[in-house]
Amino acid sequence: MKPSNGNSSLPRVGYVGLGIMGRPMAGHLLSAGYPLTVFNRTRAKTALLAAAGARVADSPRAVAEASDIIFTNVTDSPDLEAVILGGADKAASIIEGARSGSIVVDNSTVAPATATRIAALLEKKGVHFLDAPVTGGEKGAVEATLAIMVGGDEKVFQRTLPLLQRLGKTVLHVGPNGAGQMTKAINQILGAIHLCAMAEAIALAKAAGLDPEKTRQIVANGAAGSWMLTNLAPRAIAGDFRPGFKAGLQNKDLRIALEAAAQLGLDLPITQLARRDFQRLVDMGCGDEGTQAIVKTRGKQ
Repeated sequence: MKPSNGNSSLPRVGYVGLGIMGRPMAGHLLSAGYPLTVFNRTRAKTALLAAAGARVADSPRAVAEASDIIFTNVTDSPDLEAVILGGADKAASIIEGARSGSIVVDNSTVAPATATRIAALLEKKGVHFLDAPVTGGEKGAVEATLAIMVGGDEKVFQRTLPLLQRLGKTVLHVGPNGAGQMTKAINQILGAIHLCAMAEAIALAKAAGLDPEKTRQIVANGAAGSWMLTNLAPRAIAGDFRPGFKAGLQNKDLRIALEAAAQLGLDLPITQLARRDFQRLVDMGCGDEGTQAIVKTRGKQ
């Protein structure tokens, strides 16, 4: 990350939530010259960005007051509501500091209903909202190759597109508020099912006495190939469970997907099985490990 003091001709940007994904994403915006103000509950996580030229605020409200475009990246729906709308300390929330005409862009993965509710409340104050969840894991965040699915007003999307293109390789407007989060739910369903399939394939290869890595190499280059087989299976086979994306978060995302489906009257039995497996992994105490740890729920590892 190159130090930057910002470019006064660019919009002022804020970023709230500097975890595995948020910190490198905020760093790309700072490196691009955007004047950046950041906040994180654990202040130590702001140190790298501060050293590169970012201003550190003492609350989400202070970030909003200093910014034209405010990004958020937190864990779950209640966390996002607390940051934007206010929890115990409503005075410290983004909605209290944002001005009419400013834009809030949420990179979290939350319930579609949460996104539409927040958008409606911000609109009453003249503040625009985009739900813009991302996929690609820590590697995608670090390399700025994320896929970003955006819900909200098309014109507002176009205003933020130059910034989003600093964060991801594929950026698409997918519909009104809530559509971004619904698209992310679909992404998480596919990813989780592919992970479970990967785990069963590795378990069978081991049980049959096959070399799991050679098996992975050949099937990954045929019709059964997937992103999970290419990127996460080698780590699973090697016993490397460091998180690029945590299993506990995947479990949370499957809950969101199933709740959204239920609200639409849709039954997703395979997704329910995947949720069962990730819940089991969390119950095993592996929620902070990478999603590739799903192999621990299959056979003798």
